[in-house]
Amino acid sequence: MATRTALVVGARGVIGGNLIEHLDRSGDWKIIGLSRRGGVTTGSVRHIAVDLLNKEDTVSKLAELTEVTHVFYAAYQDRPSWTELVAPNLAMLTNVVDAIEPVATNLEHISLMQGYKVYGAHLGPFATPAREDDPPHMPPEFNVDQQQFLEHRQADASWTWSALRPSVVAGIGLGNPMNLAMVIAVYASMSKELGIPLRFPGKPGAYTSLIEMTDSALLAEATVWAATSPAGRNQAFNITNGDMFRWSSMWPKIAAFFDLEVAPPLSMNLSDVMADKAELWDAMVTKHGLLKTSYAEVSSWQFGDFVFAWDYDVIADTSKSRRAGFHTYVDSEAMFLQIFQSLRDQQLVP
Repeated sequence: MATRTALVVGARGVIGGNLIEHLDRSGDWKIIGLSRRGGVTTGSVRHIAVDLLNKEDTVSKLAELTEVTHVFYAAYQDRPSWTELVAPNLAMLTNVVDAIEPVATNLEHISLMQGYKVYGAHLGPFATPAREDDPPHMPPEFNVDQQQFLEHRQADASWTWSALRPSVVAGIGLGNPMNLAMVIAVYASMSKELGIPLRFPGKPGAYTSLIEMTDSALLAEATVWAATSPAGRNQAFNITNGDMFRWSSMWPKIAAFFDLEVAPPLSMNLSDVMADKAELWDAMVTKHGLLKTSYAEVSSWQFGDFVFAWDYDVIADTSKSRRAGFHTYVDSEAMFLQIFQSLRDQQLVP
């Protein structure tokens, strides 16, 4: 019988969705998922639609969640600039904690999902491998503000917090702006449909720089570990697959999966060159009997441009989590191929 109740905030994203699946499989949790769109309640998983930017709506929707013991926060609101990201993303976390803390009297832990923006990875070359105790960079940075909020709030509380810092998270989830696996799969599928080879579209330096990934299932396991292990209390952890690679070696293997030839890289903005491909996608859905998904939902070319622009090493030191007791690892090549096969099996790509 479940003795813990998880409140997963951002339940419809790649991270939140895979976390819910992980918790559900364990059989040890009651699960409540929060998202703007809500979802279908099944079995031990209950979904609630809520506008986290609306304090009154958040308080109202969370008022009866007295049984919550663990909050897993993975919500995100995108904005055009780094400065504009701070206010909404800090407000959503604040609204959740303000709403749940007074009613969930057995609250044990709040887990915060972060990323390498803490180290300035989005700004340019940063000190690698990044460590959790690296000095901060010039703000704004909402990940830092969110952690500081939890640190200050926890000082007078009985619950503890943890912060997970994955690299690029790879998994399956439609309608999510941060889903590199879908970007690659749709880009490769369209290349094949058009009869052209697969070209790496990023900056030349990105093709040969070191990068690492974080499998969404591994991240879910690490998130629960940090939230339930004494070693995870009030700590931040880098979480990655445990290996690293260069796109120059991974790209041919991806192309082979889709039965494509590889041509030399050609730097291009996917947001521009893929902007006119909705008609092609709709034709592919019909031709190959794919699940009917809108072109706007199926991939975020902007996120692909963001990742493929990293013409510098993007790697972090994960020894802290290993010393604390988390030892799971994933082979990144096998991860990509497994995700692509799952996308095919679910008829999301041909």
